[in-house]
Amino acid sequence: MPTRFLVSFGLALGCAAPGMAAPQVATDIAPVHSLVARVMDGVGEPALIVPPGASPHGHSMRPSEAAALDRAEVVFWMGEGLTPWLADSVETLAGDAHVVALLGAGGSTVRTFREGVTFAAADADGHGDDEHDGHGHEDQDEHGHEEDGHEEDGHEEDVHDDHAHAHDGADPHAWLDPANARAWLDVIAAELAEHDPDNAARYAANAAQAAQELVALEDRIAARLAPVQGTPYLVYHDAYQYFEARFGLAPTGALALGDAADPGPARIAALRDMAREAGIVCVFTEPQFDGSRVSSVFGDTARHGVLDPLGGRHAPGPALYPALIGDMAGALAECLGADG
Repeated sequence: MPTRFLVSFGLALGCAAPGMAAPQVATDIAPVHSLVARVMDGVGEPALIVPPGASPHGHSMRPSEAAALDRAEVVFWMGEGLTPWLADSVETLAGDAHVVALLGAGGSTVRTFREGVTFAAADADGHGDDEHDGHGHEDQDEHGHEEDGHEEDGHEEDVHDDHAHAHDGADPHAWLDPANARAWLDVIAAELAEHDPDNAARYAANAAQAAQELVALEDRIAARLAPVQGTPYLVYHDAYQYFEARFGLAPTGALALGDAADPGPARIAALRDMAREAGIVCVFTEPQFDGSRVSSVFGDTARHGVLDPLGGRHAPGPALYPALIGDMAGALAECLGADG
């Protein structure tokens, strides 16, 4: 990704006028922090609760992070679906703060999790393509406790053990669609302006410039990934459908059914057989998971890549979000063959 773009995205638009105190803001994960930091450029800096390298699904807050949440006047987070452990802390520590859940906010797209050994099977069952915008998402079960009607299908018991740890309902990885991020920039700017009207124009200008830069980034990524839109691949867990749908990619399945659930032997065996039949080109793991198991199972039948949905190798700040999206595109293009 061109350095000039990252510098542009992360460039402050000046300093706040003397005596103008920015509101105290806390965010959950690094991508959300990056978007908020971009809108606050030149005014202040938000606090990050889940540090780089930590799992958003089970992080234990440090005292400094709890203190930041306690001081917050505004909290931006994806919502309880991504960080269920944070919900109680938001309520108790940031009880007086205005809390904004970005999942579904501003008319952004919300997708439901796919289920099954392959995504094609999930889509056939009606679990993969459901989309919702920000209006009416309130009626959706954030915790996903509804019955899904799946029947025994001949897989070993450990496949169903995986399913017990899987996500249902709304997929919270919505930041991986840059169009969602663009919608949230306006939401963030409007919320900050309400608490800090003296800097409302600056927030709006930052959000508008960031949105323009993301549109340009999307165009470059779309051109780069166009040659591999029909190329089949596997991911470690189903976290990427927002990115995949935005850029027309063709994932075939996920090794694990949930973020914290390791795939069982029967599921891996089923995916390995399917990979051979479908001509899978690449199997992607994630930085926090040991890729040796994937290598031992798939061997030379497919290339191996790494996708990082949180941008863990980048320093938190305004430039992290576009760098994360650019990294995703680069890893996919390289492993699927567009750059080969």
